Amino acid sequence: QVQLVESGGGTVQDGGSLRLSCVASASTFSMLTMGWVRQAAGKERERVASISFNGRNTYYVDAVKGRFSISRDNAKNAVYLQMNSLKPEDTTVYYCAARWRGDSGYTYWGQGTQVTVSS
Repeated sequence: QVQLVESGGGTVQDGGSLRLSCVASASTFSMLTMGWVRQAAGKERERVASISFNGRNTYYVDAVKGRFSISRDNAKNAVYLQMNSLKPEDTTVYYCAARWRGDSGYTYWGQGTQVTVSS
């Protein structure tokens, strides 16, 4: 079982920045693909960004390309999401998620952290 704990959410003004952190309990963290997922009210769940087990491959949804950056530190069992140039439409709860290499969907989820961008 893998436990994920997010932190770093909050309220910022339009154009501001936040850094989300997620720490995993797994001793095999380096074998996990990690991602950040958000779901705004009335919208479908959206994979915002993901990073491969070794950090070499990343993915970003078009809406955040050039503004968000995902990274990981396997020595600290942590994954980060640096969010710059935030927009009001980025407002929602962000979830840290993890899956084992080869799995098709995320198996483990954090409790979520609220990000609010005021205009």
